[in-house]
Amino acid sequence: MAPNARGRPYRPCATSKVQRWQNTRTWARLIREAEALWHVDVRDLKRLAALELSQLLEEVPPSLRGRVNRWLERYRVHTRLE
Repeated sequence: MAPNARGRPYRPCATSKVQRWQNTRTWARLIREAEALWHVDVRDLKRLAALELSQLLEEVPPSLRGRVNRWLERYRVHTRLE
């Protein structure tokens, strides 16, 4: 860890860790829900799911992609972020 102005190691506060965890989990849940639409036998819903999933994949911040991928693994979905 890099030191802060007082020479102490920088540690993010608990609130920012919780917020980052919630944001990461939210992205993974949205992706899981969009992917779940693929299992419906209605062509229009599949098209909507594809649009939603592609949009979500573009919107996930790069700094959260690794964490979102871990949640996607836990949710047992096929989508992964690069």
